[in-house]
Amino acid sequence: MSCVFNNPLSIPVLGFCAYSGTGKTTLLKQLIPELNRRGLRLAVIKHAHHNFDVDIPGKDSYEMRKAGAKQMLVASHVRWALMTEDALDSDPSLPHLLKQIEADKVDIVLVEGFKKLALPKIELHRASHGKPFIHTHDDNIVAIACCDETQTPAELTRLDLNNVGQIADFVVQYQQSWQAPKVTLPIDLASAETPQPGQQGLSVAQGINHILNQVSAITETEMVDLDLLDNRVLARDCISPVNVPQHTNSAMDGYGFAYSDVAAATPFYVVAEVLAGHGYDKVVQPGEAVRIMTGAPVPQGVDTIQPRELCDTQNNQVTLLDTASIKLGQHVRLAGEDIAVNDVALSKGTRLGAAELGLLASLGCYQAEVVNAPTVAVFSTGDEVSQPGETLKPNCIYDSNRYTIKAMARKLGCNIIDLGIIEDNEAALTAALLQASAQADIVISSGGVSVGNADYIKAVLAKIGQINFWRINMRPGRPLAVGKINDSLFFGLPGNPVAVMVSFLQFVQPALRKMAGEQSPTGEQPWQPRYIPAIADEFLRSKTGRSEFLRGIYHIAADGQVHVRSTGAQGSGMLSSMVSGNCLIVIAEKDDHIVQGQPVFIQPFADVL
Repeated sequence: MSCVFNNPLSIPVLGFCAYSGTGKTTLLKQLIPELNRRGLRLAVIKHAHHNFDVDIPGKDSYEMRKAGAKQMLVASHVRWALMTEDALDSDPSLPHLLKQIEADKVDIVLVEGFKKLALPKIELHRASHGKPFIHTHDDNIVAIACCDETQTPAELTRLDLNNVGQIADFVVQYQQSWQAPKVTLPIDLASAETPQPGQQGLSVAQGINHILNQVSAITETEMVDLDLLDNRVLARDCISPVNVPQHTNSAMDGYGFAYSDVAAATPFYVVAEVLAGHGYDKVVQPGEAVRIMTGAPVPQGVDTIQPRELCDTQNNQVTLLDTASIKLGQHVRLAGEDIAVNDVALSKGTRLGAAELGLLASLGCYQAEVVNAPTVAVFSTGDEVSQPGETLKPNCIYDSNRYTIKAMARKLGCNIIDLGIIEDNEAALTAALLQASAQADIVISSGGVSVGNADYIKAVLAKIGQINFWRINMRPGRPLAVGKINDSLFFGLPGNPVAVMVSFLQFVQPALRKMAGEQSPTGEQPWQPRYIPAIADEFLRSKTGRSEFLRGIYHIAADGQVHVRSTGAQGSGMLSSMVSGNCLIVIAEKDDHIVQGQPVFIQPFADVL
């Protein structure tokens, strides 16, 4: 057995496992004080195979718990204990139990029992008991503590079961050398293997990499007015023409003075009032102060400001209160401390949003040079698809895919060409695709890329472009067509509405970001999938060998962490689940399920939806 141990803590967890009667508890009773003597702070979790009570019949806590209290907390000045009634059909979840530990107050958690779970363990073994070894079917055994008669494999660390000091040495070394496991993303572009010739199905990462290798950034640029820059991408660095702030100013309403005068602790004579947008052109002398407003320029001779509520004013004199807490330079914002003149204010490749536009305005910039926005041509195929607003024909559906695609592309700053619904014949499709490729950087269709006999788009694309039809190991959205028509990149997305949106997020979005020249000042590639860790609030089913994208609802729970649950039924035609959800729960190919309480990654909808 070899599984990944999902340790929810930032400290190591080490188990002690053995068959009953081997002496786990006896060892731990000797080991715990020895580890304490060596400075290790310990938490211990013990697995009991039977019903048990931790308080005494007749005591108030016992009686209230038996009366029906689900949780009973007993506290005194020396200890507190929380007893929880939670009847389960199987063993309790160790990750859930570990999350009850106050990890900031201990250095390591020792676990007695749970020998069937995948966590690092020391096996205890006595040859005289005649029991089989645990390590032969558990790859999580890191050492074996045994008697002299026991024969152990050379690759396992051997410890003397009767030498507590030696076992303590091992635990201390384990704790000191332990490192939190590297986070493994559910879709990792860097580690994706190159597809092999004839490979039947591609992973999501392989598909994204293959697409990005075909994308070049647009080189044409234009100057655009400030009011029209939202969601555009900077074509060159924006160099600040001014200091931000432009002058040294006050961060508070209060009184400004020289810090060197504080020691005198005498009332200051108030010589002026300085308002924002105005100044005081004289030098403030020793023993003098100015009344100053937030944002007002700090006069010469002033280097410290005391808030108004910590001052006592009478007539034209001010007395500073709580002088012991005053620090040199407090509440003074220095000129250029945010951005200095000639510094790079915004880097090339920055996608401009509300904060960036505000920053440009604060620098006095009324225009910026940006990359030409990608143009996206969109059409739907299929005689079964009707235009919204028209009478729905028998056995047909309204076209929703074109509208979701257009909306997502607009959120990425694209220009849109809507080619409408193209009927299912080769002549119409050929004309539409050639027209689109002449006008657009990217052409997107929905439907017509599966194995149906009436999918004429395949035949058309084979004649006028270089197209690959892929089966992506994912759900929803398995069929995908990607290629070129003349100089345009073509995406043939699935027909089901949810599959269209999921496929756009995974494959079209990164292509558009790269094409638009979007970059990150930290050096990361912004077209990489963006994930946030969360805790699953329910059991989530998947299937090994494919990436699963479940519609989910995430929130910040009372424990301060992001928690997520699914929206319910996950049919690929259930567009309402994209409305009620706010993220995709991304389950990696290697996982066939996520248990409740286990970490999982989510992709929030915020960027594009």
